[in-house]
Amino acid sequence: MENKKTQKLSIAALIISILPLATFIPALFNISLPDGVRSAWAGINILSVIVGLILSILCVKNRNSRSIINIVSTIISGFWVLLIGGIAALVLFLNFAS
Repeated sequence: MENKKTQKLSIAALIISILPLATFIPALFNISLPDGVRSAWAGINILSVIVGLILSILCVKNRNSRSIINIVSTIISGFWVLLIGGIAALVLFLNFAS
């Protein structure tokens, strides 16, 4: 029973980690979104990255539940965190440099 629960948690972590890729769908179809929708979408992306990373780390932390799905979702979430951190650092640098 515990194994099925961790397996479902692993799949949820992977789906949540991949969710920020949905941002590219409007760009693919040349759809421009209003400012409010873009801001909300950015907030949801940041929240999904944080939740995906936390879930991935919780699944990978336990040796019994460690699987390739957990490792992949941790790598994807780590990439998103580094990307968001890099963008935030660049914005701060550009704001203070001007």
